[in-house]
Amino acid sequence: MTLLSVNLNKIAVLRNSRGGDEPDICRAAQTCIENGCGGITVHPRPDLRHVRPDDVRALAAMLRGRVEYNIEGNPFAAPRGAYPGLIALAREVRPTQVTLVPDSDGQITSDHGFDLSRDLDRLRPLVDELNAIGCRVSLFVDAGSQDFAAAKAIGVRRIEIYTGPYAEAFDEGEPDAVLASCAATARRAQQAGLAVNAGHDLSQANLGTFKAAIPGLAEVSIGHALIGEALYEGLATTVRNYLQILR
Repeated sequence: MTLLSVNLNKIAVLRNSRGGDEPDICRAAQTCIENGCGGITVHPRPDLRHVRPDDVRALAAMLRGRVEYNIEGNPFAAPRGAYPGLIALAREVRPTQVTLVPDSDGQITSDHGFDLSRDLDRLRPLVDELNAIGCRVSLFVDAGSQDFAAAKAIGVRRIEIYTGPYAEAFDEGEPDAVLASCAATARRAQQAGLAVNAGHDLSQANLGTFKAAIPGLAEVSIGHALIGEALYEGLATTVRNYLQILR
């Protein structure tokens, strides 16, 4: 079975928009765990616009030994204020997996993967450090990427295929070409000895088609669509509950 890791960034966005502690990110994680998810994902950024370092620490304390904990981020982003840097956070909380993502401060969301032919030399010492503290390392990559044997050689154990273009093509009714590229990328990675994760804009609508095309898919990280779907599905019940109180 492919592991579902729920990305809780949007819970933190909603909390931060109001201030205070609600909605509570640890309570959200607990709800996901109680309903069968196998992992929790967060993506702290230096500008602290959603998940913050204190959230990373609090989640680490409650998740340890229960489900996988995946922290995503740009390992080259410099420490700033309360943000100590991705590697420092990983060293502190020792997550199951660290997914390295080449996003810049100005990006609204991750929108591309590493160029392995260019970036592996720079990534090598960081991968070494993460492996030394016991974190599995995954690299965020675009469909069509190559050089997986070289990634395996520096200690990378997984890739995460960026599925934004697939989701967009699916919505447009023309997913076949992008899906075929994702499947070919997964095969190349698996042949090099890497496990394959996937994430970005996967949803209930497009996930089944994607999973069927990627045998051996290890993990999917889903946040934006999942939180939106949960909002819509939960609103009906919650509105009815309020109306019952008001009768």
